Parts: sequence; C-alpha cells; structure tokens
Amino acid sequence: MTLAATELAFRSASVTLLLVLAASLISDFRSVLAARLGAAFALGSAAHAASYSVGVSSLVPAWHAPLIALSTGNIVVFWLFTRALFDDEFRLQWWHGLIWVAVTAFSFVGCLWIAPSGNIRLSVIAVDLIVLGFIALAVGQTIASWSADLVERRRKVRVFIVCAAALYGGVNALLQILVAGSAGDVANTINAGVLACIVAAIAWAMMRVDGVDLFPASVAAPTILAQPAKGDESADQKLVDALMRLMADERIYRHESITIGVLANRLKIPEYRLRRLINQRLGYRNFNVFLNNHRIEEAKAALADPAQAEVPVITIAMDAGFQSLGPFNRAFKAVTGVTPTEYRRLKVDTA
Repeated sequence: MTLAATELAFRSASVTLLLVLAASLISDFRSVLAARLGAAFALGSAAHAASYSVGVSSLVPAWHAPLIALSTGNIVVFWLFTRALFDDEFRLQWWHGLIWVAVTAFSFVGCLWIAPSGNIRLSVIAVDLIVLGFIALAVGQTIASWSADLVERRRKVRVFIVCAAALYGGVNALLQILVAGSAGDVANTINAGVLACIVAAIAWAMMRVDGVDLFPASVAAPTILAQPAKGDESADQKLVDALMRLMADERIYRHESITIGVLANRLKIPEYRLRRLINQRLGYRNFNVFLNNHRIEEAKAALADPAQAEVPVITIAMDAGFQSLGPFNRAFKAVTGVTPTEYRRLKVDTA
C-alpha cells in the first residue's frame, strides 16, 4: 500500500469514527449542552482530519479553505466543550459564538488572502498561537475543575479526553510554526495515523463509561443513587451524619478555602471515600454544587426573614459563603427559578 493510500485510509477511519461519535451523542443526549458541544467538536475534528497537513503552503484551493477554517474554529468549541464537560452548570453566552466566528473567519481570510499575498508565516503563526492559547485555557479549566468532580468513573476519562486532544492539537500547532513549507508524505501519513489512534482511543474510553455518568440528563437537583453494601451502610451513615453536622452546626461551607480535601481531613477519611459518599449517598455530582446548595439554603432563610428585610442581598450572599454577587445570583436562580430579589419579594407578599 502506498503512503497516499495509507494516509487516505487513516483519514477516512478518523472521519468515520468522529461522525459516528457525533451522531451517537446527539441521538442519546441531545438535551445536554456538554454532549451537543462534544458532537460539534467531533464534527470540527472530522473537518480537521479531512483537511490537515503538516507544513504549510501559500496556495490553498478555494474548496479547502472552509474545512481549514472550521478546523481552526474547532479549538474554540474544544475550549467550550471542556468547560461544559467539567461544569454541569455551564451555559453558553452570546459572546462565545462571536469568538468562534472571529477565529473561524480569521483562518478563512488567512487561507484565501493573507497567505497568498506573501504573509504565509505571519498567518500560520497567528493562527497557531490562537490554537495554543485556547488549548492552555482548556487545560487550565481541566486542572481547576477536576478535583470538584465527584463521579469517580468519569474523572479519569474526562482528563484523558482533554489531555489527548490538547496534546495532539498543541504538538501540531508547534509543528506548523516550526516547519517551513511542505513536510512531505511521510509526515502527513504519520500525523493521520496518530490522529486515527487518538480518535479510536477516545471513542473506546467513552464506551467504558456509562453515558449518564459522563453527560448527566439533569442537574437541577440531587437524587439518591446507589446504596452501599449492608456491611458498609452503618459506617457510611455515621459519616453522612458527621458531614451534615459540619454543614449545619459549623456551617463549614462558609469558609472561603474549603475543599473536598479539607473536608475529608476534618472527617478523618480518605478523599476518594468522601467523594463516593457525597455522590452515591447524597446524589451530588459536583462538590461545588454540594457546597452551593447549603449556601443557598442559608440565603433563602435569610431572604425570607422579615428581620433581615433591609439587609442587602450581597451581604447575605457573602455571609453564606459566596465570593461575589454574580455567581450567587446564577446559582440561586438555577435552584429556585427566581432571582434572590424576586424570592425575597415573593416571601414578603405571602407573609
């Protein structure tokens, strides 16, 4: 088999797997933002698999430019996907779309006008620096959010997906900056083979995790999940009781520096056991949501208290453990369906 045929086989395998993955995500989890972004990322990656070449050329066919632009814009989708994947409460904003349009349009203009006008290196370096910047944002999001994830079976899979995609994208961006001109058929065949292996590994890893674990169908309220074995039930219940005392009596959720590690140390148990306890016995998927629900319960009581009718909402939010008004308002509305001010007014009207 020639190098050209081998490269085509690798590209075809990657595109096929990515299209099947996108279709599967949309079919099973179309109502979940993370799954929709995952499907969009898979489609953008299919455009990358069909169009990418190591090395650069100033002559890009007109039909090829849209694929390259979509491939470049896909790095924005990747960043948004990592945010939604690790934060069940993440929501898209209008400016996210503007960022995607700007990056995609810049790549398209670079293919058809900037590079052919003799500024090929400038165009390539600018695009790849943008790619590296969004990869850094995605990796940073992964590092910042990983410890708050309470679903053990998905934590490693999520990190693998992000790290594999980020490593591949980062290495290719650096190669594009360093390699001048065409890199040849061997380099492109190797790149296509590596991409096919990464896509296959991600698809295999996702199949090993229950889809409901990876992409929750609902994040509105926690529910009780699995029950422990009978021999562990008594010990777990004692730990749950001790945890609830820390929440109710000491109001430990108010502490700015509270983490799951700190809480595990207070209970004198390993961190992994506390994760499992909060997830499987209390039904929470994210540690920050667990803390915020306790904070919101305190805020609801304060907002409904006639004696605190003149206390500013920001003061109530800060007293409950929130660091600023914006996150408090978003979390409060996600739980109650109304803003804190509306909630206070409703309680006053029904008093």
